[in-house]
Amino acid sequence: MSLSIRNRIPGTVTSVTAGEAMSTVKVRLAGGQDITAAITTDAVTDLGIAEGTAVKALVKSTEVSLATAPVEGISIRNQIAGTVTDVATDVATGGAMGSVKVDVEGGELTAAITKEAVEALGLTAGTSVVALIKSTEVSLATA
Repeated sequence: MSLSIRNRIPGTVTSVTAGEAMSTVKVRLAGGQDITAAITTDAVTDLGIAEGTAVKALVKSTEVSLATAPVEGISIRNQIAGTVTDVATDVATGGAMGSVKVDVEGGELTAAITKEAVEALGLTAGTSVVALIKSTEVSLATA
């Protein structure tokens, strides 16, 4: 199966907290950072997800926000530190969006954010950032 989701980072499940309808799955990414996915309990069962399962964390680029430092006092628990490697904005056509590639331990994330945000945050190659991803926006795939 081919997917349009660009962000696919390998990892290993470290814990599963099952609820009646939804479960949280903690994943240690290949680079050592942790991410939490909130998925249905049925999906956990159907995919055979348990501690030790190899998975890929999948996140659409439109669901990745960027900050220039860790953020406190926010419900978003997935805060992954990285470094900007590339910024592309469509200046020639006056486009409103930018695509920011971020090198994180064990992989790369792409964030689709507004051109205005790129400029306001001063994002260029080499900028340290923190990728913010809600756990409900993380999908998991097994091999």
